Amino acid sequence: MTRNWLLNAAFSVGALALATAPALAAPTKFEFWYGLSGDLSERIQDMCKDFNASQADYEIVCVSQDNYESNLQNTIAAFRADKQPTITQISDGGVVDLMLSGAYIPVRQLMEENGYDIKWDDYFSGIASYFSTSKGELLAMPFNSSTAMFYYNTDALKAVGFDGAPQTWQQVEKIARDLKAAGYECPVAFDPTGQWQWWEQFSAVHNQPIASEGNGYGGLDAVVEFNQGKFVDQLTWIKKMYDEGLFVVKSKATGETANDAFVNAKCQMTSSSIADHGTFGKQAIAGMHWDVAMLPLQEGSERTNSLVGGAALWTLKGKSPEEYKGAAAFYAFIATPKQAEWWSTVTGYIPVTNTGYQAMVAKGFYNAAPYKGRELAIKSLTFTPPTEYTRGVRLGNFGAVRVEIQNAMQDVLFNNVPVQQALDTAAERSNAVLRKFEQTYKGVALP
Repeated sequence: MTRNWLLNAAFSVGALALATAPALAAPTKFEFWYGLSGDLSERIQDMCKDFNASQADYEIVCVSQDNYESNLQNTIAAFRADKQPTITQISDGGVVDLMLSGAYIPVRQLMEENGYDIKWDDYFSGIASYFSTSKGELLAMPFNSSTAMFYYNTDALKAVGFDGAPQTWQQVEKIARDLKAAGYECPVAFDPTGQWQWWEQFSAVHNQPIASEGNGYGGLDAVVEFNQGKFVDQLTWIKKMYDEGLFVVKSKATGETANDAFVNAKCQMTSSSIADHGTFGKQAIAGMHWDVAMLPLQEGSERTNSLVGGAALWTLKGKSPEEYKGAAAFYAFIATPKQAEWWSTVTGYIPVTNTGYQAMVAKGFYNAAPYKGRELAIKSLTFTPPTEYTRGVRLGNFGAVRVEIQNAMQDVLFNNVPVQQALDTAAERSNAVLRKFEQTYKGVALP
């Protein structure tokens, strides 16, 4: 018998009582839970209002759970209590948890059963593969997709004689030293809890394994491998930069995030998601000039494609046929070229389909000053065909593994724990997480 966190949830379908004529019936309500906050949450609320205004049959109720991990845990708890939403936004790190739960309706099945003909091969392969089975069946609706980028203050760099984007981390070091010598207190804003860009994306663009079995795609018996290879050298370099005051820690714990420090021109370089491009454009202080580039490489390395970040929309079991019709209508709504362009415009998330991207290119979208540079995220994601280490990460309870990396990075920086020791400890603890997950799903194969 398959064991998972959702088996005890009852499948219930509420009866719809029509007491009035069909023309007077209230729209079918259904819930959508998501893991974004701040400006991005406000944009989702705008999207939901637009969907409700576009038709009269359905009313989507969109509820923020603040962040991805909270949304995953709240979704689990809600399903156990038979109070789950119809749609939930699950990030790349929670894919295996949903995939093995059996708690969802595959998106292709949902759309076909409700009469929608979607060109699934139009979705960028690097995006679709993250949320697909090994046979290529897409299980969830791609929604907000991104990748990590490098942001820099062009005026500050020009002030120390550097024009353009740094291509290597060695160039970043040279620029940082020159900035420090010129009186800039924070050359690079660094958040040690931002393991997504500093570790996962670094590993991808250098084609480095995060785990065996092709980063977990080959089976639940994978073990982590981040305590060997180029990431060991990179964390050693980051520690050196930190000790010399060239990397300055900015995070919620310090009272000012790396992004806030950058848009206020207190720090001159940082790494963040392309999804923050729109927010940076709105929040950058008056007179500040900045640009964005693909992540730098270690000297002598060949670039491979970066990982897609963000999340997809999963349709959960246990809801009524009418709610599923509403979910399908919402998916069709967000898949329209008009809506896709709006979403990419107001956020910075990339279009998830090739035709959507090409339509925006044809309209000159990426030539307009507020959006120039966002096309580099597509270039980064498609720089090479996905390798076994750049198609994604498919590890159970990956959120806990990410926490171990965060702890290792902080131990290295703040507690002077040797890099290899910190990463070996993180690897040991991460493998314990993976073995526990494997035991929970003993005998179950990844689809």
